[in-house]
Amino acid sequence: MHLGFHGAARTVTGSKHVLTLQNGYKILLDCGMFQGMGLQTTRLNEHFGFDPTSISCVILSHAHIDHSGLLPKLVKEGFKGAIYSSAATRELTEILLYDSASIQNCHHDGCHPLYNADDVAATMHQFRDIPLDEYCEITKDVSVMLTGAGHVVGSAAVNLAVHENGKQTKILFTGDIGRYRSALMQGPSPCPQADVIIMESTYGNCLHDIHGNAVDKLYEAITETCSRNGGKLIIPAFSVGRTQELLYALNQLELEKRLPAVPYYVDSPLAHKATSVTCSHLSYFNERLQKILEIDDNPFDFAGLKYIDDPAQSQQITSSNEPCVVLAASGTADAGRVVHHIKACAGDKRNTILMAGFCTPKTIGGKLLRGVRRLRIHEQNIAVRAKVGKLEGMSAHGDQDDLLHFLQCQDPAHVKNIFLVHGEYPVQLDFAEKLARAGFHNVNIPSQHRRVNLEQARRPRRVRKVAA
Repeated sequence: MHLGFHGAARTVTGSKHVLTLQNGYKILLDCGMFQGMGLQTTRLNEHFGFDPTSISCVILSHAHIDHSGLLPKLVKEGFKGAIYSSAATRELTEILLYDSASIQNCHHDGCHPLYNADDVAATMHQFRDIPLDEYCEITKDVSVMLTGAGHVVGSAAVNLAVHENGKQTKILFTGDIGRYRSALMQGPSPCPQADVIIMESTYGNCLHDIHGNAVDKLYEAITETCSRNGGKLIIPAFSVGRTQELLYALNQLELEKRLPAVPYYVDSPLAHKATSVTCSHLSYFNERLQKILEIDDNPFDFAGLKYIDDPAQSQQITSSNEPCVVLAASGTADAGRVVHHIKACAGDKRNTILMAGFCTPKTIGGKLLRGVRRLRIHEQNIAVRAKVGKLEGMSAHGDQDDLLHFLQCQDPAHVKNIFLVHGEYPVQLDFAEKLARAGFHNVNIPSQHRRVNLEQARRPRRVRKVAA
């Protein structure tokens, strides 16, 4: 067996990992689009690093574009197999992929679209729903079980049982690991003992702020920006996951009778659809939210909230000077309607741009968090006078403690290899040392397009960094 790492290798985007069996059967774990990589982004998305026609099947951990966004390109270039996921992931992926195709075909920067709506339609025909918490046979030598990952609705860890040469190998692909103290989601579920683990490591060297209260911080930001300064509060937020968590926090303020009386806009047709899908899969929510549903039938709705689907209405909000709160995608502020809001608001010190999650350094969000005073947006230089802040504690990714907690169901003595993916390289180095101290001694940090023979893997006593 071989593992090939063709995305999210020493970076946090573009998740793609190929498991090749001795008989030639190839399983692609995720098929994500690279995002926020600057000038490298287009080049990275143009070439898979493997032949799409050689892939036998895809198993998708969850819907986010950095895990699903190149599926239509894979199909367009000849992939004919099944795409396995949870039902909720399939529903969310469909709306995300159509949105991605629309964005690509609206750009006029000389870049050729990777795929169009017809490619998305063809892709959705290849999806196959599989339930959580039970093994399903996908070929005579391979069974898969999805277990809840606690990241977003539908997200799952992928547990593979592979039979070769009379023996069984258990492979765990974590996908993105959620938090055990999430405001919305159930915590990640335990996984069966694995021989090989492919593990995300986004926050492998840090801890989330568990003492801060995101609801209170959101209240303070609205009060200061809108009520006192008469400005706009712009919150870049991913349409799946983060937008729903923010809406839930705002709903909490209304239940507590503390919600400031200003207009609230979700300026994203995609977020509107995603919220509807989220509401149809309530079983993924935690016990606290289940109890709230007994007194509030829609935890994502409150007085003053309006979804903006019409582009003309979005433009009106952008040009208006009324105090308001705007939630718009993307979460890194690198694309979508939020870019127009930031362009219009950044120059006014009455306004606030409040980031609500992880941003890679080259994105607009990453630059704002670094404190830049000028931005290049739509070929214009924009002065940044607005206040820039970060809403801590709302990440859907588990921190270092969550990642280690996730591994408590694994006996280190039985784990032959751990491969760290979906993380920045310095973070992965720190987390690898932490894992070594926890007894996981064969920790690898593969580089882009690295291919590893699992049969020849050894068990060194120190962290092994797989070189380029």
